[in-house]
Order: sequence, then structure tokens, then C-alpha cells
Amino acid sequence: METNRQKKIGALLQNDLVDILQGEIRKNGISNLVISVSKVNVTSDLSIAKVFLSIFPTDKSAEILDAIKTNTPLIKHDLSQRVKNQLRKVPNLIFYIDDSLDYIEKIDNALSGKENPVLNPELLDKRKKS
Repeated sequence: METNRQKKIGALLQNDLVDILQGEIRKNGISNLVISVSKVNVTSDLSIAKVFLSIFPTDKSAEILDAIKTNTPLIKHDLSQRVKNQLRKVPNLIFYIDDSLDYIEKIDNALSGKENPVLNPELLDKRKKS
């Protein structure tokens, strides 16, 4: 259960991380790339922040995530400069890919009948004989 303080700090970090990441994309002149911070979960001791990113197009998401992970100290420094009046210590940032939109799309396709396993039994995983 998240406390109000954790939620407020998560929202503060989320807004500033969006500005930092989008600013880096604009500064480097990268086109056709959108990075959004979908959620930030902060631990109860405020030492670790789990940052969930949605990256479009999704085919480049793994390499973009690796680039972000290698630049985590620089991102944390930029973040600390922005939140130095609100927080004494900036939490360590751990970045993850948020694949909830893909999951929702898969469920939506299943419910709309595009991937109905009753009509197309090939969609079901075959049982392994042991």
C-alpha cells in the first residue's frame, strides 16, 4: 500500500523524468520516437524508484531501454538538479518497459473475436506429452 508521500514523490519524479527524457530526444534530433513515463513506484524508504516507460515504436524498445540504463547516472543528476528543493536525496532509478498497452491490445483482440481459440484452435498452445 502506497502512502500519500510515496504517491506525491512518484508524481513529482514522473513529471520531471518526462521533461528530461523528451528534452534529450529533442536535443539529439531523434525523430519518430516517443518515450512516456507511465508510472513511477517509490519504495517506502524512498530509496528506490521503479520507472515504467512506454516506448514507441515498440520494436526499438529494448535498445532504447539499454541506452537509458547506461545513462542512468546522468538522468539521476539532471533529476537531482530539478528536485533539489523538494527532496533531500534522489532515489535510485530502475527503468522497466511498460508493456501493459500490448497486453490490453491482446485482450481486446481476443474479446473482439479476431483471435478466438474456438474458431481457430491453432492459437492454443499444444499440450506436451510427458
